[in-house]
Amino acid sequence: MKIVFFGTPQFAVPTLSKLLNHSEFEVLAVVTQPDKRRERGNKLTPTAVKAIATAHNLPVWQPERVKKDTETLTQLKQLGADVFVVVAYGQILSSKILNMPKLACINVHGSILPKYRGAAPIQWCLYNGESETGITTMLMDAGMDTGAMLQIATTPIGLLDSAQDLADRLAVIGGDLLVETLLKLERQEIQPIPQDNLAATYAPLIQKQDYALDWSKSAIQLHNQIRGFYPNCTATFRNNLLKITASAPLGSVGDRNLPPELLHKLPDLSNLSDKPGVVVSITKGIGAIVQTGEGLLLLREVQLAGKRPQSGWDFVNGTRLTVGEVFGAGS
Repeated sequence: MKIVFFGTPQFAVPTLSKLLNHSEFEVLAVVTQPDKRRERGNKLTPTAVKAIATAHNLPVWQPERVKKDTETLTQLKQLGADVFVVVAYGQILSSKILNMPKLACINVHGSILPKYRGAAPIQWCLYNGESETGITTMLMDAGMDTGAMLQIATTPIGLLDSAQDLADRLAVIGGDLLVETLLKLERQEIQPIPQDNLAATYAPLIQKQDYALDWSKSAIQLHNQIRGFYPNCTATFRNNLLKITASAPLGSVGDRNLPPELLHKLPDLSNLSDKPGVVVSITKGIGAIVQTGEGLLLLREVQLAGKRPQSGWDFVNGTRLTVGEVFGAGS
């Protein structure tokens, strides 16, 4: 099966690697986003997918807007591919492109469709406190993740899973599921299933305001925001911006699902209470416990401006944090 691969971030790499290492598939070329300048040194950095493609001596095309790039469109058509595979590419494909391959354009999407259509399914499913998610392979059409579903694989979500943890796991699941999907599609062993549009939910691009923490929210809401929008959620501390990159909700909601090695270190929480944002306890070896609008939140990892991420306990020691200090809202 002759394949053109469209993808950009690390999430797409396991799928491309699976295709490259499978005897039934031949990857003809890769389409990815243009290189970007990174903060340190301002050097142009290739996408994760481009790095893999280059290592395998594949043709790589990086149009600014693929559906408007006549040279890329001509090259795509001339390849005569059986399938276009799309994994987190980052651009919308035109109907002209979708009609080019002989069999289909297939997307590997990071949710159980029709839930969480859109650009950030992994982040929003965590934000909403889902206990399960998965990968859906689907036939692409002109809509936003609206095509008929081919196969679904699911995975449970742990209480302390971050968006990065979940993305790493789903990326591997996606690679395996795509291989299975392509083989079954070629043998005509799959019957595409239309999505129920009435059950659809959406996962839009994350905006800057989504990162701001509001301590009047409950501990579980804040925890889901922190892990869902990892590593960018912000609070203020001593009038400076502070990223909170890992947390744990304490009390009736969280305790039942926390790992035992963490639970046995926690103090008696029954008498701890104060205004939202106030540090009510400091747990030796772990970090600060902060009052929220409902319940308590343990700060497991934070990042001061201009510094590397550090454990909650290192943060306590480094700043000489004390009970009674107050964290403000993020911005």
